Amino acid sequence: MRYTLFGRTGLRVSELALGSMTFGEDWGWGVDKDTSARILDTYADAGGNFVDTANNYTSGSSERILGELLAGRRERFVLASKYTCGTRDGDPNSAGNHRKNLVQSVEESLRRLRTDRLDVLWVHARDNFTPVEEVMRALDDVVRSGKVLYVGVSDWPAWEIAQANTLAELRGWTCFAGSQLRYSLLDRTPERELLPQARAFDLAVFAWAPLAAGKLTGKYRRGERGRLDTLGIKTEAWEEEVIGAVLDIAGQGGWSPAQVALAWLLGGPGNVVPIVSATAPGQLADNLASTGVRLDADARARLDEVSAVPLGFPHEFLREAPITRNVYGDRWPDIDDRRSTHRRTVHDVL
Repeated sequence: MRYTLFGRTGLRVSELALGSMTFGEDWGWGVDKDTSARILDTYADAGGNFVDTANNYTSGSSERILGELLAGRRERFVLASKYTCGTRDGDPNSAGNHRKNLVQSVEESLRRLRTDRLDVLWVHARDNFTPVEEVMRALDDVVRSGKVLYVGVSDWPAWEIAQANTLAELRGWTCFAGSQLRYSLLDRTPERELLPQARAFDLAVFAWAPLAAGKLTGKYRRGERGRLDTLGIKTEAWEEEVIGAVLDIAGQGGWSPAQVALAWLLGGPGNVVPIVSATAPGQLADNLASTGVRLDADARARLDEVSAVPLGFPHEFLREAPITRNVYGDRWPDIDDRRSTHRRTVHDVL
């Protein structure tokens, strides 16, 4: 296991994060405390240090189980949780981005996790009722209180993340250091806006559902059942081609399909940390082995091509040769942007 930095901070986080949505059986497809303990130990033994949960995962059981399992070794981990999603039916203020829900959620998470602070707090999703100013000022207050060290954002539009961090920077408030989003070979739409925005603001990107809820492992092709069966979600025809490419490359390289899908994320541009979760230690160990997989140029090109999504306007318009020449001038092929190692050159973009 290697480590990367959590956005524009000095916090060291492992290249794979452990998601704990499977800790607890309240939702019908998770695992018990003993199995959760073995999964956590497998992750820790491999050098992993970032554990991701949320105040609503398995109706609070995920945090409670983690609180018990981390006793005596809390400082070994970067512990992250989230707030926003509703926790009490009938109470309109038990959901949302607003200050009241933030404060209550953090206090309840700290009690369940048996700790005095969260290393990272994610805003779980965008609540359009709450102004961005209120969110960022309230987050800054919980950071200044010492109950939270860093903040991140999950499932927000790129333009509002940019607005939030610009506002926070101008007012001297705590900025988002990370962005959590759905990203995999079966969903590359974040490449349109969210990933460029994250690179521009030096945000760490944490990719949830990196295996598309198991689709990229080939399990559904083998007739195995999974969480998508309980939700009634089927594999689309266009997805079969992507999954087929993953299976072919895995067979040729002697890897598992999960390792190939995760290696594609790990080897891509930017600072992307896949969040892996499991219902058995062996399943997690297989995912962790992806850190040793290196895809060659041909394999990567095949996966890029078969999974590509249209970038849409204005991105594709600006890549048209006459437009490129008009915008950058006739000498554009000779121009390199060396202002930051995080920015790509014009050649890479086009």
